[in-house]
Formats: sequence, C-alpha cells, structure tokens
Amino acid sequence: MPRLVVLLGDQLSPAVASLRAVEPDDVIMLAEVQQEASYVQHHSHKLVLIFSAMRHFAQTLQQLGHQVLYLKFGEAPEIASLTDAVAYALKQHPELTELLITECGEYRLEQEIACWQQQFDRPVQQLTDDRFLCTREQFAHWAKDRQQFRMEYFYREMRRFTRLLMTDQQQPEGGKWNYDKANRKACPPDLEQVPPLQFEPDAITQDVIALVAEKFPSNMGDAHQFRLAVTGKEARQAFLHFVEKQLAQFGDYQDAMLLDQPFLFHSICSFYLNIGLLDVRWMCLKVEQAYKDGQVPLNAAEGFIRQLIGWREFVRGLYWLLMPEYQQRNTLGASRPLPHFYWNGDTQMRCMQQALKSTIDHAYSHHIHRLMVTGNFALLAGLAPDEVTDWYLAVYADAFEWVELPNTLGMALFADDGVLASKPYAASGKYIKRMSNYCQHCPYQVDKAHGDKACPFNSLYWDFLARNETKLGGNARLQLAYRQWHNKSEQEQDAILSRARQVLSQLDSL
Repeated sequence: MPRLVVLLGDQLSPAVASLRAVEPDDVIMLAEVQQEASYVQHHSHKLVLIFSAMRHFAQTLQQLGHQVLYLKFGEAPEIASLTDAVAYALKQHPELTELLITECGEYRLEQEIACWQQQFDRPVQQLTDDRFLCTREQFAHWAKDRQQFRMEYFYREMRRFTRLLMTDQQQPEGGKWNYDKANRKACPPDLEQVPPLQFEPDAITQDVIALVAEKFPSNMGDAHQFRLAVTGKEARQAFLHFVEKQLAQFGDYQDAMLLDQPFLFHSICSFYLNIGLLDVRWMCLKVEQAYKDGQVPLNAAEGFIRQLIGWREFVRGLYWLLMPEYQQRNTLGASRPLPHFYWNGDTQMRCMQQALKSTIDHAYSHHIHRLMVTGNFALLAGLAPDEVTDWYLAVYADAFEWVELPNTLGMALFADDGVLASKPYAASGKYIKRMSNYCQHCPYQVDKAHGDKACPFNSLYWDFLARNETKLGGNARLQLAYRQWHNKSEQEQDAILSRARQVLSQLDSL
C-alpha cells in the first residue's frame, strides 16, 4: 500500500527510520511551513540552515530515485501548518492510504501529529527515532524509581552501552569516568581561536537567503552572512576539521571566553547533528580514534563524548519523561520581563555584549556564554522562564525544544524544582573574570558589589540568594555562599541590596 512519508526539517539523514522503511511506491514529503518557521522568532541563520538543508536533502532523495513532494515556503497559500501540508499532499496523491513518520522532537508537534489519523482517516505509523542512542522508553526505564536524576550516573551507563573510551576490562579509559575538572582552564589572552570551517552559499542556499531576508526581515541576524554547512558532506568536512584542528585544545579551554573570539575551539557541529546531517555514533568514533592515535588528550576526547552520549541524550530523555507539565515549572517564581538588550545586544556589560554579539552574528554562542553569562544573568535578575526559554529557542540555530527547554529551564534558570541540576548555577562577576578577559574591558567594576559602577552580576548574585533563602537556604551546595552573606555587616548587605534594586529598576539601560 503506497504511503505518504512525512520528513521533518530535523530529520535530514538517510539513516532516519522512516527513510529506511521507504518502499518504491511511497511519496516522501518535505514542507517549509509558516507555523514551524514562526512559532518563535527564529534567527535568520536558523531558518536559512533548515530550509537550505531540506532543499539539498530533497534533491539528493530525488537523485536516488525516490518520489519527493517538496513544498517551498509560500508557494501554496493554503499551507500554514504541517497538517495543512499533509492535507495538500493527500489531495495531490489520493492513492496514498497510510502515513509514515519518525517521532518528532517537540511535544507541541507530537500533539498535532496525534490528530492526523482521525483527521485524514488513514493509519499513521510513528517510528522510533533511533538516531539517538537511548530511546524514550529506555530512558523512562532508567529513571523509574529514582529519587534524583543525575547525568553522571546515566552517562556511565551510556559509556558501558556504547563501549566508547572503555578498556577491554570494561573500565573507563584512564581510570576515571569524567575529566570535567581538567576542562576548566582560562585561556591565555594571546591564544588565537581556530575558527570552524565555513562554506560559501551555493545557488540553492542563495535562493533561501533571499527568501528569508524578504519574508523575515525583522528576525535576528543578517541572512546574507550565512556560511554554515547545508549538506551531509559539508557537515562531515566541518566536523573532521574540528577533530584535526580544534579538538586537542577543546578539552582544556571549553569553558573559557576571550574578547572577540566567539568560537575558540568549539565545533558548532550541534547545528548539523540536531538536523540529521551528522550521526552521533560516527562523531564519537572519530573522536575516540583521534585519542587512540595520540592526536588529542583524553580530557578533550572524554569531554566531547560526554556532551554527546551523556548530556545530549540525558536532557532529551528528561524532556520526554516530564512533558508537558515540565514546561510550566517556575520554582523560584521569576516574572521579570526579558530586557530588550537580549535581542539587540545594546548593553554596556562587556560579557553580555560578547555573548549577545555572537548570538546575533552567528546564531551561536558556546555553552558557557549560554549558561554562565546570558543564563546566569536571567537567573539572578529573576527573568520570566517562558520569555527566557522562548528566546533561547529562537536565537540559536541548534535549538529544538527537546534540547533547549531542559538546558534553559532546568540548568540555567533552576526553575524545574532541581530535577536537572543539584544547585542553581548562580555566579557573581568573579566567575566571568576568572574564565575570560572581558572584565578588564568593561565599564563596570568586577571587584565591587555596590556603588554606581559595581558589576551588576555581583549585587544581583547576593540579592538572588537573599530573596530566595526560604527556598534555597537548605541546599547543601549553597551553604558556603549563605555563610558568606550572613557574615557581611548589615550596612554592607543594605548597600548591596540597594545596588541590586537600582540594577533591576534600569535593566534596559545597563
């Protein structure tokens, strides 16, 4: 029986389950639809990346002899949603009696797909997305009866399962599971980044750039500056460039930040992995082989593999385990509106300036920018979780809700009742000073917590602890911080809290 095979914009892999099941009479549909392009105000580079990669992938499928129905953005005015696209495809091909799709990555879209069988009076088969190493069901089994979900224990299980960086005796390479403590060096200020591999847009990408520039003129970023990979071949070239040129120093400096060096030694290959252009198994094996060949140190190989088979798989598992209730959590009752500078980068705070400039220019900033600069500020200032999570989902090209929401709501904002993190990742300006050279170029004084020129992070840090002491005072990992706060004189506490009130009253003019 011929089927309509619905392929999503983050499923651009020949290994995706629905493509492996394709029969000669099936029709494969890919659609650029308004609803998916605008449910948040996506960065222009994110739109170009997904639309161009979709068009290139459709071209490849056609060259392989598949029947492909490709619906470009705006070509059929009646198509606003993915459901509309399915209805259009079935009208064009009434002979198609079933629908086939690989499970999607966002809860809201899964709810839409759940209505198709009744709406179209056809069976709908959803296949497991086995591009991930741990299925939803396997994660739920791992999580069952656990009082706490901690990535480290999940990660060890994934190491045993994959046998990555394991000895013949099933022990971790080097005798330790985790080399995170060796991944926290601050960069020397004269250390030059090795930038990721870039690609000149071909004719297909140029058409998409023109489309995005015309149809989404107010979205963040300049579409004409797009230089990302859009095919599996290019993505593999970009990743091998990372392994050869960047990975060796990634381990030491993955948490570091330097002025006007947004990439340092990061791969940015999450862009490609999250839409299917790269395979996680292939990536990990390449990194493991580089270690075995003596090209990279163990802390670099382990640190990278931990991000993929540990953290990435862990947050996806939590997302599907806890949705939809998870999205509504707001443990600390944060409600302040997102400041305008998150969208335009117009702030004097040099660390925020740097993180936001990278975001605006590249639809990218690395994980310490996201967690300890923009995320930390949002946590300390008590910004509303729904506004913050929508922003993260919109502005980063690798952001899909399954990975973005737990990282933002749980890790950055500590809004999820401590499910993801054992303590809030709250930090004063001292952390940023230690891990970067930003503070020496900032008009604010990082060594002061009160006064008009005191670093906003400092007063907000103590204010955050003070206003949340009822909820956080019993957290074992915050006891030292609370002792430091209580040891301050009443006069100093008042001065700090006064500076925090000043900062919060003028967020948009910092």
